[in-house]
Amino acid sequence: MIIELEQIIKIVLAFILSGVVGLEREVNLKPAGLRTHSLVGLGSALLTILSLEAFPGSDPARIAAAVIVGVGFIGAGTILKTEEKIVGLTTAATLWTTSAIGVTVGAGFYILAIIATALTYLSLKLGMFTSD
Repeated sequence: MIIELEQIIKIVLAFILSGVVGLEREVNLKPAGLRTHSLVGLGSALLTILSLEAFPGSDPARIAAAVIVGVGFIGAGTILKTEEKIVGLTTAATLWTTSAIGVTVGAGFYILAIIATALTYLSLKLGMFTSD
C-alpha cells in the first residue's frame, strides 16, 4: 500500500509539474499546451516507474532512453519551416524537457524535478521578451 501511494504521488507530481510548463505554453497560444505537456510528463513518469519496479533485473535506463527518443519524434512534429523562419523549436524543447521532468520524478528525484520545472518556466517567461 505504501509503495502504491508513492507511485501515485509520483505520477500526480509529474502531471502537475508538466502542467505548469504546458499552462505557460497554452496561455501564450502555442501549439502544445496544458494537456499535451501534462500527458507527456505523466506518461514519462509512469514508464519510468514501471521500468524501475515492474521488471526486476532489467536495465531501467533503457526505458528512460526510449522515452526521451520517442518524445523527440513528437517534438519534431511541432517544428515547421517556412521561407522566412523556423517555428516550433521552443515547443519541441519544452516537450522534450517535460518528458525529462517526468522521468526525473518517476525515478524519485523530486527536488531536482521541481527545480528543473522552475528553470524551464523562468526560461519561457524571460523568452517572451525576445523574438523566438
